[in-house]
Amino acid sequence: QVQLVESGGGLVQPGGSLRLSCAASGRTFSNSVMGWFRRAPGKEREFVAAISWGGASTTYGNSVKGRFTISRDNPKNTVYLEMNSLKPEDSAVYYCAADKRTKAWGNVGSPLWYDYWGQGTQVTVSS
Repeated sequence: QVQLVESGGGLVQPGGSLRLSCAASGRTFSNSVMGWFRRAPGKEREFVAAISWGGASTTYGNSVKGRFTISRDNPKNTVYLEMNSLKPEDSAVYYCAADKRTKAWGNVGSPLWYDYWGQGTQVTVSS
């Protein structure tokens, strides 16, 4: 059974940083795209970032470019999201997602690209 478990969320002041982790189990995703999405109350799910199987390719949503960094550790089957210069509008539940295909890179900004999802971790940016 495949599981994606996010951790690292919490309360942080504006301008602060957080690092989210997503640990996968049940199968390896070392040859698959992984991504992060978020959903704020009353809003649509929003693409945050995606990373290719080897980490050579990354892409970001416009609202987080230059502030967030996605990375992965394939031996640990884990993907990370480093979030800096956080703003109140970054407050949301953050979800990790994984593609079941091997070495496929296409519309990775769409939630429809992904087959597996975590339960989410809450990030709140407030003073």
